[in-house]
Amino acid sequence: MDGDDETSDPMMDEIYANGGGDKGDKRSRRAIMSGDQLDVEAYAALYSGRTKIMRLLFIADKMKNAATQLEALRMAYDEIKKGENTQLFREVVQKIDGRLGPNYGVDTAWCDAVDRRAEQKKEKLENELNAYRTNLIKESIRMGFNDFGDFYYAHGQLGEAFKSYVRTRDYCTTSKHILHMCMSAILVSIEMGQFPHVTSYVSKAEQAPDALEPIPIAKLRCAAGLANLEAKKYKLAARKFLETGPELGSHYNDVIAPQDVATYGGLCALATFDRAELKSKVIDNSNFRNFLELVPEVRELINDFYSSHYASCLEYLGNLKANLLLDIHLHDHVETLYDQIRHKALIQYTHPFVSVDLNMMANAFKTTVAGLEKELEALITDNQIQARIDSHNKILYARHADQRNATFQRVLETGREFDRDVRSMLLRSNLIKHEYNIRALRKL
Repeated sequence: MDGDDETSDPMMDEIYANGGGDKGDKRSRRAIMSGDQLDVEAYAALYSGRTKIMRLLFIADKMKNAATQLEALRMAYDEIKKGENTQLFREVVQKIDGRLGPNYGVDTAWCDAVDRRAEQKKEKLENELNAYRTNLIKESIRMGFNDFGDFYYAHGQLGEAFKSYVRTRDYCTTSKHILHMCMSAILVSIEMGQFPHVTSYVSKAEQAPDALEPIPIAKLRCAAGLANLEAKKYKLAARKFLETGPELGSHYNDVIAPQDVATYGGLCALATFDRAELKSKVIDNSNFRNFLELVPEVRELINDFYSSHYASCLEYLGNLKANLLLDIHLHDHVETLYDQIRHKALIQYTHPFVSVDLNMMANAFKTTVAGLEKELEALITDNQIQARIDSHNKILYARHADQRNATFQRVLETGREFDRDVRSMLLRSNLIKHEYNIRALRKL
């Protein structure tokens, strides 16, 4: 693990410290491009509908930069005025608090006009639904409840929207109707944060195979991935995102963007997959590669991790972190995923060696020797690394099992098992020979 004395290039030193390559390693080094502040406008353009507004408001709440915060609120204000949710509009105006000038204040005339149209539309929908119920026309009743669901969803009444969509179930006559009901229920459940409902309706939708085409399947995989992510089942979440087909495109941007599939799936896989799985299910996955191409930073950090270039991998992760903390679904899981990825890197780094210089290892992981010792102590205590630390000389020694002794022990155990099996067979043959069981039965 010692570096070449003639090498003065710090980049080459880093490669040696990571345990990869030799002096002739021509691996190209890439510029870190993800450290820039989030481009709110470009980010918002990936989404549509309610999720676009909620993501902008989330950024405004979390962002400390006043200019970016106001930009997010301005875009949220403009987006809300394209719809009919007056309650959310008033909340955004309150958050803006006059900081964007008179053009972004309370538009009372707009609110009154929208509310008035809403009352008229609701009354019309109720009359139509009552007429359909009187005539017992199943398809019309289904469409009536569905229209009510759309109406409530547009006005931000998510609980009522969910109830209306679910009520269509009794009037569904085809697999496509059931799929439409499930997809609507999933959309509202994600917005409400009710992820157990998401899991339930994904399962119901998957039971209607006749209606499942590539795009609905991709949407269901994404919804299941989000539900597993929220439940902190990161390995299951990774599998669902990795199974998402490239047909998804922008067809589900009212929930998730293709870039999110790459980011969520890549980080969850990195945190939970072993080396073989990472190679076969992520790096060699041609479908998932289409998503990774949209987020080069995630693609490169995965490749760096697999190639044992941990310094570069951790550098990418560090630069991505600020923006990931602004993601409405991922923010709660960033610290956990990062810790798991780092622990895996530490374990993977130490595994091939009998001894490791902690100074060199600390340099590879961009940390202090004291900090590295604490991390390694925790992993050793948790039995994830079989090693001991020489604190004086700052060396980690692996505890490799005595292969000779272990082989003898296995041979002895095999011999004992063979002896036990032979004795059992002899006993059984003697019992049969002397008809012991038959005699016992005759006495009874």
